[in-house]
Amino acid sequence: MTYNPISVTDLNKYIKDKIAGDEMLNNVLVKGEISNYKHHYTGHLYFTLKDENSLIKCIMFKGYAANLKFEPRDGMKVMVFGTVSVFERDGVYQIYCKAMQEDGMGSLYKAYEEMKARLAKEGLFEQSHKKKIPLMPKCIGVLSSNTGAVIRDIINVSTRRNPNVYIKLLPVPVQGEGAAEKIAHAIKLMNEQKLADVIIIARGGGSLEDLWPFNEEIVARAIYDSELPIISAVGHETDFTIADFVADLRAPTPSAAAELAVPNISDIVLKLESYNNRYKLALKKKVEFMKLRYEKCMNSRVFKEPTQKINEKYMLIDMKVKSMQNSISKIYNAKKTNMVKHIAKLDALSPLKTLTRGYSIAEINGQVIKSVSQVKKDDEINLRLSDGSINARVL
Repeated sequence: MTYNPISVTDLNKYIKDKIAGDEMLNNVLVKGEISNYKHHYTGHLYFTLKDENSLIKCIMFKGYAANLKFEPRDGMKVMVFGTVSVFERDGVYQIYCKAMQEDGMGSLYKAYEEMKARLAKEGLFEQSHKKKIPLMPKCIGVLSSNTGAVIRDIINVSTRRNPNVYIKLLPVPVQGEGAAEKIAHAIKLMNEQKLADVIIIARGGGSLEDLWPFNEEIVARAIYDSELPIISAVGHETDFTIADFVADLRAPTPSAAAELAVPNISDIVLKLESYNNRYKLALKKKVEFMKLRYEKCMNSRVFKEPTQKINEKYMLIDMKVKSMQNSISKIYNAKKTNMVKHIAKLDALSPLKTLTRGYSIAEINGQVIKSVSQVKKDDEINLRLSDGSINARVL
């Protein structure tokens, strides 16, 4: 077996894609002790998480680090929640942390995993149940907070891509107690009153606790039961909630959700113009082709000399008739020659041939006389000659 070598970059990218395709590694909760902790001037946190036997590198970006309610330090026992991925340049895998607590987040993550497993078993995440997002929605329903950058981003992106699209905002709390029930009620209301063609559920990033309303069962079932297609845009690109798995489409950010829901009207106009030009060109080519075909038909011998084909068939029939006559003549002559040969043979064997040489045949009472004992005096006999017969009497 022969192998084709690949580059180190290709290998690291392949490993990264493999890890990224493992759903379990997209959301992990790991506990351990912090070591080699470094708070970079950019605001990012770099550290190693270790236990008695192993260690793994970790990084927490500035946006997530800002949500920490304590200052990490070496030797501190913590629990981190995040995604395992490969840093291609160095060829190392590490945890990209989204949240971190001092051993206090285990029960929340356990509840998340249990809920996820139970709903997946019931079929709420099945691809076959997911609905298609309409190609040209007239109205976009948004379930989000009425303040903040999320709704502004959705409005800006949507109106830029298609100024004719209508945005309906149904304000809902996106975190805190009672938020899940209100989100579920808003989804049902949108469906009952048919307020939109597609629904976007959106909020910005945050900790696991902040995003928890979107992990509640009541929200998951409301999304699953929705007749209107739903796009989930909860948190940052690396954040995954139960709502993301149940929704018909998951967007990494609210802005991306607007791009997925609203087609770019300029692209559609260009595409329609392209189709129109292609149709015109195709029709022109078709007409030219049919014209050439018509001219070719009219110039063909079939139209100019319609009886030519019939005459050719007549000629062919004449040739066949002549061939048959020649064949019959050959057979006749051969048969005639053969017959003449047989006649000559028969004639040579005929007793009448002998009579021409002066012989005769004597008969009495129709019988050939072979002996004198067959006749007596005064018997009348018949002598057959070559040119007739004679009656005679025996003396």
